[in-house]
Amino acid sequence: MALTPFSSRLIADVGVSMGDEGKGRLIPEVIAEIAEQTGHPDAVGIVMKVNGGANSGHTAGGLKLNLLPAGVVDASVRWLAIGSGVVADPRKALWELKPLEAKGYKLWNRLVFDERTMVSDLSHRLLDLAWEDYRQNVLKGEPRGSTGRGITPAYLDEVGQMQIFYGDITESPKALAKLFRERLERAVSIIRHVCEVTPAAWSEFFDTLTNAETRANKDSIEAGIFQTSEFDFTQFRGDGDYGLNIDRVVEVYTAALSELKGNISDVRELVLANQQAGKYLVGEFGQSYWLDKRAGFSPNVTASHTFTPELFQSAGIPVQPVHTIGCCKAYDTKVGTHIFLTQMDDTAPLTIALKKLEFGVSTGRQRMVGWFDAVEKGDCLRFGGYQDLVINKLDALTQPDGGKLKVCIAYRAPDGSVVNAVPREDATRRRLKPIYEELEGWTQDISTVRSFADLPTAAQRYVAFCTKATLDVAGRGGEHPPLNVRYVGVGPEPSQIIKDVPAIADLLKLA
Repeated sequence: MALTPFSSRLIADVGVSMGDEGKGRLIPEVIAEIAEQTGHPDAVGIVMKVNGGANSGHTAGGLKLNLLPAGVVDASVRWLAIGSGVVADPRKALWELKPLEAKGYKLWNRLVFDERTMVSDLSHRLLDLAWEDYRQNVLKGEPRGSTGRGITPAYLDEVGQMQIFYGDITESPKALAKLFRERLERAVSIIRHVCEVTPAAWSEFFDTLTNAETRANKDSIEAGIFQTSEFDFTQFRGDGDYGLNIDRVVEVYTAALSELKGNISDVRELVLANQQAGKYLVGEFGQSYWLDKRAGFSPNVTASHTFTPELFQSAGIPVQPVHTIGCCKAYDTKVGTHIFLTQMDDTAPLTIALKKLEFGVSTGRQRMVGWFDAVEKGDCLRFGGYQDLVINKLDALTQPDGGKLKVCIAYRAPDGSVVNAVPREDATRRRLKPIYEELEGWTQDISTVRSFADLPTAAQRYVAFCTKATLDVAGRGGEHPPLNVRYVGVGPEPSQIIKDVPAIADLLKLA
């Protein structure tokens, strides 16, 4: 089957479960498809990061990215935009940008930060660590499982109307320094008097950040792009129990912003000009629907809006038709302290094999793995809406013995009743048990397959059944909403993708 044309020149690349679905690897595929369908290699004018910050790890073309959009891998894309819905640490931006430039990716004249993109800095990272410490040592509870990149505290500044914008670098150095000083002093006060962090823990925070960023930037250090001292956060530790070298922090972050000053502009005008020229815009989202701060379950959500409507807010343009691609895996993963209803048995051979593949791009943390939860994805389709479904990592479900695979089609409540939706109350959700349909597995290596017809019959039916189960949940027993399965991923490389997935009517017959 030929690929269905996109219904709009605005395309949203979103996750439909709990994140880590392979949204980054989708970007080059979409760019290539649009070029092929339009006959114009430069048809995509902008790839824009929509939300989040350096907490959302994406892999595209073999590159691991946090803050920069995955469009960096395709030189045909004129603009790489950071929307106003993003909280961006300028130092992190440079730590990604300069190594990519050294590898031959031309970014300085393509990257643009919106004037209203929010500055994330050291104060937010310290607060992130402090709140984790507070949850464990004051509340005697479980840590939230934050990335430690300062994302939630940065968005708290937005809500509290104390944010600093990238455009503020155009103000006088004295005015910007005052904003940073106020923010840093406020953070120290909160950490000391509200979070009740001990002086010893405060001192350790700087070592924690140093170790994390030294490890994350190991390749850049070895390549000689940065000195190890670039990632030494102990330079900001001051004298005394809660000392902070505010002058040094202001100096370093102001310098980073100044280095990016030529890349700051009005993304709203850029997007509108792009549209008037008939170009496509691809919005790259961090996290996923069930990690949205309003749709998901606290405290295991991110602090931003992670689904299609945020595209218009972050780009600053009027609401209009948009084509949404929903990404998921052929199984589920979660990282942190999430309730995981479909989590697999950790001792099962398939679980052990999958966990060898599943580590967070941003933190390197081990992900939990579970069976495909069609209830989560169906509810996302019903209330969030997406035209296309992409199912990645089907190849990872190959088993030497071709064992059974499970798909969660509903939940069972403690009273025995069947629940065909994700409850909005977390206490109710936690008491549910998954209801599974078992399907035959397959033994063949499918990583070289490029046509749906060449997949083993069991793999074809698995894709079809996951799709049907998702649609059944979304339709609530009535008419299915429209949906197209656009791609099936059978490996991490750009070439490892199946694009000739049958039309939905044929898939449903197969299921």
